[in-house]
Amino acid sequence: MRSKLLLVCASAALIALLAACTASPDTTTSPSPAAETEQIGVAISNFAFDPETVAIKTGTTLKWVNEDGATHTVTSDAGDWDSGNLNSGSSYTLTLDQTGTFTYHCNIHPGMTGTIEVTE
Repeated sequence: MRSKLLLVCASAALIALLAACTASPDTTTSPSPAAETEQIGVAISNFAFDPETVAIKTGTTLKWVNEDGATHTVTSDAGDWDSGNLNSGSSYTLTLDQTGTFTYHCNIHPGMTGTIEVTE
């Protein structure tokens, strides 16, 4: 008898918990700050940035991942930022909050170039 009572109480508690967690259709929620930040990937592959040109909005985070066997850098032509050496499998992230066109290159392989176009 006691085990049946515990089972009934546990079931009632579970139903109450599920009902409390279910949002009504008119409930509105705001996305968390992490959900608002978009991240765009740029591969470093075959001694090139892929894509070579990226168009983003301000506040977007770019993430370069070195998929080559060679070491590379992601270096601003204006000297504003530099990833340092990125070994194979390493990554570098950058968030740009200013509009404009930003060009970059690999310090080790100057023929590797890229462009970031940032709009509001």
